[in-house]
Amino acid sequence: MSLISWLKERLFCDIAIDLGTANTLVFLKGKGIVVQEPSIVVVNRQNGRVEAVGKRAKEMLGKTPSGVSIIKPMRDGVIADFEVTEKMLDYFIKKATDNRGFLLRPRIIIGIPTGITQVERRAVKDVALRAKASEVYLVQQPMSASVGADLPISEPTGNMIVDVGGGTTDIAVISLHGIVFNHAIRIAGNEMDEAIIQYIKKKYNLLIGEKSAEQVKIQIGSAYPLDEPMTMEIKGRDLREGIPKTCVVDDQEIRESLEGVISAIINAVRIALEKTPPELSADIIDRGIVLTGGGALLKNLDKRLREETQLPVFITEDPLTTVVLGAGKMLDDLDLLKKISLI
Repeated sequence: MSLISWLKERLFCDIAIDLGTANTLVFLKGKGIVVQEPSIVVVNRQNGRVEAVGKRAKEMLGKTPSGVSIIKPMRDGVIADFEVTEKMLDYFIKKATDNRGFLLRPRIIIGIPTGITQVERRAVKDVALRAKASEVYLVQQPMSASVGADLPISEPTGNMIVDVGGGTTDIAVISLHGIVFNHAIRIAGNEMDEAIIQYIKKKYNLLIGEKSAEQVKIQIGSAYPLDEPMTMEIKGRDLREGIPKTCVVDDQEIRESLEGVISAIINAVRIALEKTPPELSADIIDRGIVLTGGGALLKNLDKRLREETQLPVFITEDPLTTVVLGAGKMLDDLDLLKKISLI
């Protein structure tokens, strides 16, 4: 490695972050995505020390002793616990940079939901600054996802993106570097997990945890009937007898449990379509709807949305990483970043 390359690597460390309710992703300029872990922190209540972050913390869900708390510091796409979010962000930044000391503090781009308040924006910015950022740019997640999905956002044409995350579903119509209309609801992947927990509890008198509900959603969850029926064995605690119990559920049951959440997301898309200016509506008829975010991985969600709206629906290549990849591209295009970042 030449001296100039070494100096560049030691001097500059620009970072893009998708600070999500369910997962946090970190993109390091020149390296790509270097961190993709759950937004979970395990804290020792007696001394306030962080015991685990990310994947390791998620493995501990429902298994910790009384003196240890599992904290999800992000709720509905915004900071619910300022201090823990700062520790989590600091941990992920250090992990992304291999704990190397950099001569200049990094510029950080953070993707945020469209529906958050000025106070919530300020909180996100403050957390990043306290985590040693030199400059912080906030970019709305649908805008960042549009860049990640290579949509022609600079042209005078309407692009509709639906970002189904862990805590929020963000729907935006984008044209000429700006969001013409957006509609966000705080219903997304986490509500799907909760709906499964409540359904199993009511129908089978079986209590399952968040981790189990998420596995059910991933393996047999769907928004529209599947070509081949699927079943899954789930384990939990019998609420009547208080002992461990196993039962088998099928995809139709899980689809039924998710119906309320799916309907709310589709209704939000309908509201956005109804309020989109007519000229841009014509573009959306031609271009269709782009679906992204972890929730886009729910089986046949695109098919259900297509049937309900009668519009073409496309899923991005990797829905989980589209937002952070878009923010990462902006690290190389400061002109674009200045046009679309929030003040």
